[in-house]
Formats: sequence, C-alpha cells, structure tokens
Amino acid sequence: MKPDGDAGENGGVRDRTAGAAAEAVLLAGGARAILLQLAHPAVGRGVAEHSDFAQRPLDRLHGTLTYLYVIQFGTPEEVARIARRVGEAHRPVVGDGYDARDVDLQVWVAATIYDTAVRMHELVFGPVDQQQMLDEAAIVATTLGVPRSEWPATPEAFAEYWAGVPLRVEQPARDVARALLHPAAGPLWMRALMPTVRLVTAGLLDEKLREAYGLPLDGRKYARLVRVARAVYPRLPRVVRHAPMRRYLKQFRRGRG
Repeated sequence: MKPDGDAGENGGVRDRTAGAAAEAVLLAGGARAILLQLAHPAVGRGVAEHSDFAQRPLDRLHGTLTYLYVIQFGTPEEVARIARRVGEAHRPVVGDGYDARDVDLQVWVAATIYDTAVRMHELVFGPVDQQQMLDEAAIVATTLGVPRSEWPATPEAFAEYWAGVPLRVEQPARDVARALLHPAAGPLWMRALMPTVRLVTAGLLDEKLREAYGLPLDGRKYARLVRVARAVYPRLPRVVRHAPMRRYLKQFRRGRG
C-alpha cells in the first residue's frame, strides 16, 4: 500500500492506486457475501445461534464495515487494535460443529468477501486484476487469524478452492437471511432500500443458492440496474465513491467505530 500524497488532507488514509477496496459500490454485494457465508453449514449455525442481525441490523453493518476499512486502510496500530476486538468477539462463538476461530471457516468468510468484491468490480468497471485483489484480500484472512500459507496464492488456486467447498443452505441460514433481507427493525430509509438489496443479491447469487434461499429474480430489472450502475458510478468523483471508507475510518479514530 502506498501512502496518500497528502496525509494531512486525507487523515492518514492509506490509498492504493487502484483503490478497489475503497469503492462504495462494493457494499452493494454485502448481502451476497453474507448469504454465501451462511451457506457453509458450520457458519450458518454459528451465526444463527450467536448473531443479532434481526435486532441490530445497522449495528452489525457498521461493525463489519469498520473492520474491513480499518484493516485495509488503517495504520498498523489500528489494524492490531481492531483485530484484537474481533478476536475477543469470536472467542465465545463456539458450539456443536463450529468455532468462529477455526481456520477453515475464517478462510471461507474471507473468500466470500474477495469473490463478491471481484464480482461487483467486474460488474461495474469491467475486468480487474484478480491477483492484486486476491493479495489484498489476504489481509482480511490473515487479520482474522488465517496463516498466509492457507490463503490461495493465485486466482487459479482460489477457483479450485472455491469449487471444492460443499455448501448447503439449512433452516437456520434461511432464518438469518430472512431477517437480514426483510428487517423488521431499523430506520425507514434502510427498509426502503431493501427491495433493491434483494434484487442485487438475487442477481449475484447462482441459481442453486438463489432457489435455496427462496429469492426471486426479476432478470429485466436486474439488467437495467446494472446498466445504470455501469453508466453512472464510474463517472462519479473519487471523493464520492470513497466517502464511506473515509467516514468509517474517521469514526473509528474518534472512538465511535
């Protein structure tokens, strides 16, 4: 990572020339990454038994985004601090057949974030340097506690790993997905966005998983939404496209993250 040209103006934010991880449009794939995580039976059971998605959807979102932005763009001290926080949160997440600190599960969680980021970036911007994004995603994995040797070294190795993970959507995963995509709590603006979130999530999932979660897909609406995103989003100023990243870093540094 290269430091910003003006550390004072950017608050010490580390920035990449590509800036892929800072793009706000990647957030649109967040629900897809979560549903993929839940489709791993061990992750699904752990989240169902220990998560509070339904009661605190915004708090969970803010916590996840803070973690991702800090480990990608924070200082080494900030990365260590949030890694300790996540490690402490994961310690009690243990049950029948799952442990949040299990390396295999941590690899899967990081893999869903990487795969979704690639899908979203290609959807809006076109082809990406998958090796660069894979190397950047290794930061997510290793901060969770994954040894670097356990993270796929190349896109080809990642594809082989991805194809070999057995997925099965069990009822606890469906229940969490329903609470996530049809929130009963939260502000009106968030609930107003959920039809679009459901549309994007359905469009990004493969048919088998989409059907397993009972997500309908309006192909014409999805294609129209993608066309608009491709036409508009890349033309937005970088300061707008990277605004969430800067906001979450600023909140974390003020002690509110």
